[in-house]
Amino acid sequence: MLDIRLIREKPDFVRERLVTRGGGDEAKIDDVLRIDAERRKSETELQRLQSERNRLSKEIGARRSRKEPSEEIEAEVRKIGEQIASLTQRANALEEEQRNLLLDIPNLPHASVPTGKDPSANRVARSWGEKPQLTNAADHVAIGARLKLFNLEWAAKLSGSGFICFTGSGAKLERALINFMLDLHTREHGYFQVSPPFVVRRDCMIGTSQLPKFEADMYELEENQLFLAPTAEVQLTNLHREEILSVNDLPKKFTAYTPCFRREAGAAGRDTRGIIRVHQFDKVELVKIVAPETSYAELESLTADAERVLQLLGLHYRVIELWTGDLGFGSAKTYDVEVWSPGSRDGGTFLEVSSCSNFEDFQARRMQLRFKDRDGKNRLCHTLNGSGLALPRLFAALIETYQQPSGSVWIPEKLQPYFGASEIREL
Repeated sequence: MLDIRLIREKPDFVRERLVTRGGGDEAKIDDVLRIDAERRKSETELQRLQSERNRLSKEIGARRSRKEPSEEIEAEVRKIGEQIASLTQRANALEEEQRNLLLDIPNLPHASVPTGKDPSANRVARSWGEKPQLTNAADHVAIGARLKLFNLEWAAKLSGSGFICFTGSGAKLERALINFMLDLHTREHGYFQVSPPFVVRRDCMIGTSQLPKFEADMYELEENQLFLAPTAEVQLTNLHREEILSVNDLPKKFTAYTPCFRREAGAAGRDTRGIIRVHQFDKVELVKIVAPETSYAELESLTADAERVLQLLGLHYRVIELWTGDLGFGSAKTYDVEVWSPGSRDGGTFLEVSSCSNFEDFQARRMQLRFKDRDGKNRLCHTLNGSGLALPRLFAALIETYQQPSGSVWIPEKLQPYFGASEIREL
């Protein structure tokens, strides 16, 4: 959520930054300022009335002590009390309206984020490795069917379209990838592992900005007060909500494996073949809670942590610095990590397996996540997150990259201790 003081003091700046996103949200700033002015006027009048009531109450006490009549003043105090009750209700309604407006406005892009008119403005920050040289590369759907790695018919029978049922060596490979990534991030990258609930409260979803903007994409329970978590970002970032941390506690680095649930899978016009876009998928998440002064350096290191997974698996990838129009709702800056999928249609394509984002204080303001700095001042933290990494796209890219002429799939050396074999063979 944006700082209302920033909107008051620099409305043109806020509008200009929102314009670069291209969503028309800059038009909401006038409404925010109008409601804010009305709310502040109501609060000022409330303070005046409360001061007057206090003054008159003292006068009533003084008259009674002198045994003088006070009925007229008492009637005036009762009238002021009614005005205060009505004005308090009005001020509260305005405050709620202002908050709802602010919750619907996205974050401001950082000054370093590329601007443009379309996704061609995205910049390739770097790439790693080489595309595998494969002849007649099969896609993950054909490989999965041949080696019985997953069964989409079973998944459809159980849950409908847009779900996966990993089977046999496929289920084993999925488990191996998850354990490999968790060990890497905890042992080498210094993240603290958490195994959180998969169901989260509404206020937690608001805190990380999934709600109210994207409520239609979520799986809701208990009359929309509980939700199946769309990403472990929600649980991990909310661990310290409504707390004041010490600057000495920062940075906080959390990782978790969870399934993720999203209704958006299979939307019209999107590639829904195989296991690329589904309603439920597994993911290892990375979250950082940091001091503002270090957040952009922390974004670089978080992205490097996600990249390290692909490097150790020997998979070709690139890192894209997203332009303002492609930023997520709450992000100030994002790097997408895209792995090469050689068996995809048209001779291969890049698949996003991580979005590493700095939210600055956008989420922290929603959840009142603060820290006490070295001068004793309470300040909002900055929050960051990224996948480290997301399945099943990683799964698809891996089996396509390491498919062998014999029909088997080779398992990268770093993954072999977790999988227990060097290849997957046809049964």
